[in-house]
Amino acid sequence: MENFDGDVCPNCRAEKMTRFYSVESVPVHSVHLIRARRSAVQFTRGDIVLGFCPRCSFISNTAFNPEAVEYITGYEGTQSFSSTFNIFHRRLARYLRERYKLTNATIIEIGCGQGEFLDLLCEKGANRGIGFDPAYSPERSPFGNVPYLDFIADEYSEKYSDYRADFVCCKMTLEHIPSPFGFLQTIRNAIGNHHNTRVFFQVPNAMKVLSDCAFWDIYYEHCSYFSTAALVRLFQLNDFHVLETWTDYDDQYIMLCARPGFQGSDPMNLPPGVPIPSAGELGRFSDAMRKKCDLWRKRLDAFTRAGKCTVLWGAGSKGVSFISTLNAENDIAFGIDVNPHKQGTYMPGSGIPIAVPDELPRIDPDTVIIMNPVYRIEVSRLLKKMNLNVEIITV
Repeated sequence: MENFDGDVCPNCRAEKMTRFYSVESVPVHSVHLIRARRSAVQFTRGDIVLGFCPRCSFISNTAFNPEAVEYITGYEGTQSFSSTFNIFHRRLARYLRERYKLTNATIIEIGCGQGEFLDLLCEKGANRGIGFDPAYSPERSPFGNVPYLDFIADEYSEKYSDYRADFVCCKMTLEHIPSPFGFLQTIRNAIGNHHNTRVFFQVPNAMKVLSDCAFWDIYYEHCSYFSTAALVRLFQLNDFHVLETWTDYDDQYIMLCARPGFQGSDPMNLPPGVPIPSAGELGRFSDAMRKKCDLWRKRLDAFTRAGKCTVLWGAGSKGVSFISTLNAENDIAFGIDVNPHKQGTYMPGSGIPIAVPDELPRIDPDTVIIMNPVYRIEVSRLLKKMNLNVEIITV
């Protein structure tokens, strides 16, 4: 690992971070809909250089260039075509409605996508929802004409600070923000003295990535990586009192609920039981990551030499990162995705074509690599219905 003096930590504003992992020349976006293979192969690339803050345990891509990414119509991150994901989504929405008594309330969702989760929060609680997302598309959203929902196709910023809410939700968005401290400060300033407002955030769990050596979960759009400790400290430093944290979805996601007004003398004190990653763990992660990449590279080489047809199930961010990190564009025949909007498009960087599951009998693969173990049961059932005799591997 390498110590360096660089920009202040984007999470706690400490002045030094430690570099511990890097990947060169990866696609700057993973889920843009690209309909020409040449455009996919020539897609803009950038570098990943992860740095660790020893003060707050935050991890950041120190090489991230915010001007390289653009969240516009055509950014397709919807997961709601999976039955497994929908079960999780409905359960989470029900918990938040009941736990925080969301009835006849105004709810803001920052990074709402096409409105799926916002509708779950509002429809059963007689709530009103306002969703912010620059990639929101009225043509693709089934909720554009729902009377209790309003959408603003823009990034949430200070100019929307006059929008008041009883509950602020931000799911799978903070990891895309290069300056989480400033972003959360904007939200806190907008809440002001409305101390009854509650906020809910969901982010990928960096500790899960580190413990599993999940190199496929490190990609350019994710410039910010949070352990529970880093997320709690971010909220404490921005005058929030953290009400609860937990992990879900096979520990892949960290959840946090908070209210305005931090109570305590030291904003860097953590609740009991919150794990704190150390520099030593990161050193071991870096070595283990290289070994895991080597093992996967050898495995794919063996499949290719044997003439096997290999497909990835999950043509989104995990799949793109898996291929770009391993330089595996010649080893994977197709990316398979249940999202019908991706049909006929190509994976950024590799140019590998994306197909829907119904095309698998024609493709006739020998091996299916599932990019998220959570979906193994769902995928196995679909393959069984198709009478496909394939080897199933989860990363």
